[in-house]
Amino acid sequence: MITARVKVSIRCRVCGEKFVLRGRRDKDRIDTGFKQCLCNNEHDFEVEEAL
Repeated sequence: MITARVKVSIRCRVCGEKFVLRGRRDKDRIDTGFKQCLCNNEHDFEVEEAL
């Protein structure tokens, strides 16, 4: 199984906080290990691959 390292931008839709992390891409899913925002939001995020 081949996994590619990618840079990911995560923005919280509740408070607007932005995080830039490195993650692994498995087919169509990106895993960064990110669990929750500083405002305790655990579900409402905008996730996109950063350039």
